[in-house]
Amino acid sequence: MAARSRRAGVGAAMAALALMIAAASLPEALRRADSPQLNVVVIVTDDQPASSIPAPVPVMPLLQRAALDPSGHWVVFTRAFANTPLCCPSRATMLTGRYAHHTGVLTNADGARLDETRTLATWLDDAGYETALVGKYLNGYPFGRGPYVPPGWDRWWGKRQGTAASIYHDFTLIEDGTAVGYGPRAYSTDAFAAEAVAFLREVPLDRPFLLWFAPTAPHPPAEPAPRHAGRFAGLAVPESPAVGEPDVSDKPAWVRALPPLDAERREDLREAWRRTAETLLAVDEAVRAIVETLRERGELEETVIVFTSDNGLAFGEHRWDRKSCPYEACTRVPLLVRVPGVAHRVVPAPVSLVDLAPTLLDLAGVRAPAPLDGASLAPLLGGAGRGPGPVYLEFAGDDRVPAWGAVRTRRWLYVELATGERELYDLRRDPAELENLATDPARAAIVATMADELARVRGG
Repeated sequence: MAARSRRAGVGAAMAALALMIAAASLPEALRRADSPQLNVVVIVTDDQPASSIPAPVPVMPLLQRAALDPSGHWVVFTRAFANTPLCCPSRATMLTGRYAHHTGVLTNADGARLDETRTLATWLDDAGYETALVGKYLNGYPFGRGPYVPPGWDRWWGKRQGTAASIYHDFTLIEDGTAVGYGPRAYSTDAFAAEAVAFLREVPLDRPFLLWFAPTAPHPPAEPAPRHAGRFAGLAVPESPAVGEPDVSDKPAWVRALPPLDAERREDLREAWRRTAETLLAVDEAVRAIVETLRERGELEETVIVFTSDNGLAFGEHRWDRKSCPYEACTRVPLLVRVPGVAHRVVPAPVSLVDLAPTLLDLAGVRAPAPLDGASLAPLLGGAGRGPGPVYLEFAGDDRVPAWGAVRTRRWLYVELATGERELYDLRRDPAELENLATDPARAAIVATMADELARVRGG
C-alpha cells in the first residue's frame, strides 16, 4: 500500500473522529473508518526533569515550539508521572504496561527478570509491525550474556551497559546481535539519531512500524555535544519553593538527614542544570530529524509520536539532587503525544507511564493478550474523559532512600515508607509539597482512604 493511499485512509478516519469522539475512544473511531494501522514512534530520554519542557527559557526550543503551537497536533500532559522514578523499573513498566511489583524489575539490577516475550514490541510485531529499538534498553543489558536481540524486535541497536564514561562517548551498540564499538569522537545522541533516521528511511511504506528511540541523554553527568557547550551559560535552576526547603522537620528521617543547600552546593546544582539543558539540545535536534524524515516520506500524518522520560531528577528540591524520591521533582516527567488529526490541547489529568503501552496498543488497534495495569489515554487524547484515576507510585529502596509506595490524585499525594513513616500533601494548597499533613487529625479520613487505595493496588 503506498503512503498516499494510507494517508487518505487516515484523513477519512479523522473526519469520522470529529463526529464520534463523544461516544468512542480514538482508536475505535479510527477502526470504524476502516483506516490502516498507525505507525508508532516512542522517544524516551534518560533522567529528564519535567521542568525542562515546557520551560521559561526553552532548552528544547524546536520541540517546545512545536508542542505549544495551538494550530498543531501535540497533546501536552502536564501531570504525567513515572510509576517508579528509577531507570530500569520505569522502562520495564513502559514496555509492558505493568507496575514494577508485577514485572519483577524493582531496581536497576533487575533487568534480566523482565519477561521479554510479553512487551509492546512482541504484541506489535505479532500484529505485523516492523519494530526497532535504538539506544538504551534496560540497565545491565545484555545481562552477562553474549550479544542478543530480545523477542519482538526486528531491528536492534541496543546500548550495552557500560560505565558513566560511556554514556556519551566510547559506547558499544549491539547491532542486530553484533557488538559494535564507537570511539571517543562519537557522541551517543547523534549516533543513535543517525540509526533511527536510517531505519525510518528503510522501513517499507506498506508496513506499519514501531520505533523506540532512547538516547542516554541527559543522564548525569550530563555532557553536551561539543557544538552546544556553553550555549546556556548563566542559566538558573528553575525556581520552586521546594528548592532548598528550609524546614524539613515534618519530613521523613531520610530527608531530615540531608544538609541544607549552601552556596557551593547551589552553584554545583546550577552548573549541573546548565549542562543538562545544553545536553538536551542534541536530543531536540534528533527529534526534529525524526519528524522531518517522517514528513519527507509522507508518513508524519500516519504516525503517533510520544516524547517522555523514564523519570525526573531533583535539582535541590527538598534538598535532594537525585531521583528515587516520591516527590514531583523525581516522579513527574514530560509527556507529549502527537496524534494525526488530533488538535493541540493541554491535559491536566494525572496519568503515568504504565498507561503508555495500553494507549499505543489502543491506537494501533491491537489487543494485549493479558490484562494490563495501565489504562488507555486515547479518550483523553481525543478530548474526552477525566483520566484513569489515581496514580500509583513505588520504589524498592536503596542506601539513601527507604522503600516507599504512594498514591497521587488531582489533590493529594500520600506516601507510606518502609520505616512506618507517612506523608500527605494537599497539592491544591501546597503544590510544592512542603507541609506534611499525615499526622493532622483533621486529615485522618483522607489518610485512611489513600492508605486503602495504596493497599488495593499493591495487593492487585
